[in-house]
Amino acid sequence: MARTTWLTATAVATTEKEKYMTTLKITGMTCDSCAAHVKEALEKVPGVQSALVSYPKGTAQLAIEAGTSSDALTTAVAGLGYEATLADAPPTDNRAGLLDKMRGWIGAADKPSGNERPLQVVVIGSGGAAMAAALKAVEQGAQVTLIERGTIGGTCVNVGCVPSKIMIRAAHIAHLRRESPFDGGMPPTPPTILRERLLAQQQARVEELRHAKYEGILDGNSAITVLHGEARFKDDQSLIVSLNEGGERVVMFDRCLVATGASPAVPPIPGLKESPYWTSTEALASDTIPERLAVIGSSVVALELAQAFARLGSKVTALARNTLFFREDPAIGEAVTAAFRAEGIEVLEHTQASQVAHMDGEFVLTTGYGEIRADQLLVATGRTPNTRSLALEAAGVAVNAQGAIVIDKGMRTSSPNIYAAGDCTDQPQFVYVAAAAGTRAAINMTGGDAALDLTAMPAVVFTDPQVATVGYSEAEAHHDGIETDSRLLTLDNVPRALANFDTRGFIKLVIEEGSGRLIGVQAVAPEAGELIQTAVLAIRNRMTVQELADQLFPYLTMVEGLKLAAQTFSKDVKQLSCCAG
Repeated sequence: MARTTWLTATAVATTEKEKYMTTLKITGMTCDSCAAHVKEALEKVPGVQSALVSYPKGTAQLAIEAGTSSDALTTAVAGLGYEATLADAPPTDNRAGLLDKMRGWIGAADKPSGNERPLQVVVIGSGGAAMAAALKAVEQGAQVTLIERGTIGGTCVNVGCVPSKIMIRAAHIAHLRRESPFDGGMPPTPPTILRERLLAQQQARVEELRHAKYEGILDGNSAITVLHGEARFKDDQSLIVSLNEGGERVVMFDRCLVATGASPAVPPIPGLKESPYWTSTEALASDTIPERLAVIGSSVVALELAQAFARLGSKVTALARNTLFFREDPAIGEAVTAAFRAEGIEVLEHTQASQVAHMDGEFVLTTGYGEIRADQLLVATGRTPNTRSLALEAAGVAVNAQGAIVIDKGMRTSSPNIYAAGDCTDQPQFVYVAAAAGTRAAINMTGGDAALDLTAMPAVVFTDPQVATVGYSEAEAHHDGIETDSRLLTLDNVPRALANFDTRGFIKLVIEEGSGRLIGVQAVAPEAGELIQTAVLAIRNRMTVQELADQLFPYLTMVEGLKLAAQTFSKDVKQLSCCAG
């Protein structure tokens, strides 16, 4: 799509000459070969450090030294038979040098109006935080350059949320065909698992969503330029980008957002790195289901994939350094552990691998409880921020001991012009948190003042039964000095669960003693993720448990369990009729 790109005139004070970014509008190019010739001609002009020329966009973005002649730039392009003009350049005396023109345009306010140049925002990454920030910054009037070293879309759509939930759904259907509460009237038929076909279906949907929600949006937005390459900071106002197509390019900015995400962490177990182990990335892309799968870790990813592979036919052994969900209410870990063991998943609590060996196509894990043998090994012990290659120290950006970028509630880093959001920070690693953080970072980069409030943040784990939480657990509330009261309602008291013949799990409400205000909800239920947002709204609006109990809830829905749980603070729900208000 053709577009108008604004002149960038951001200066960087160095011991060398001042450097600037500027953009030419070029008309007459008809192909990528034309753009290549223009690039070659412009880079021969004295003072031009680099040129990025786009035929579809009709632009040339230049990194130039102070004093570079604008006439020389346009003449170089004219010599090839094309016309070039400085983007949005105001009328000036033709005898004026480019530096003089630029100095007249420098100093525009952060949010442009009229003929002021737009704020130049660089976004590193293309996942949830990056996309939200780029689109919001454009909405605020900025010109955005988005830099991505790999596949557009980041972790969630490509190798995380989307493919994993597709695999989990397929595994759930396989499980129901093999075993369901209605086997007496519908005899089970063990399914034939054609993993390669399931994988093709999974990847087709991934590609569809990546194009619809990421690539297509970027391609269609004339205010966003995408660079494919790896960025590192030169200083606090410029980046060096090693382009995937070869060469380097200097990109200058007024504001920069780092949204580079995270990658699977690999524990330092002797022998592990020498073995062909899987991370979640390889597991989701595998076209085979191993007969025996060992899983190191009890992270959300570890548990979701352990159950999915078990339901698709693997004999799964999971090694947990502690208990499952040890940071949550103990009832959660107990419920999920029981559900896993009922399905034949071996859960080894308080177990670590001290050695990994791979011999004759078999993994051998040494543990305190003896050897564990498997055909494949999945390592899912958490994720580590993608910050090592960014040269953050060159820009004065501080990180914590884990390499996560340190930010405040406005996503500001220790460097005034640089912000960060998403999994490369110490924020909770959820794509919706990253997107919300990216949006607020963009508001702040363009002159606003927005903060990310996580006091009512929902979290969902897509095991079966699912785990959903929001707000305080009892232990967390007590740690913060809050006196609590609580009730736990098992699902055999919820009509929807009874109708489903599946009463695994519970709903627990935590309230502030005295005020009765709802401050936390923990739920383990087959569709817990579908009920938690109601709890989020109740907590956000500071509702009391009685106010929640007084609301109308539709009968035979899982979310009705919230009302019943609220009623348990004042009534014995076992003595209530159906739909009792």
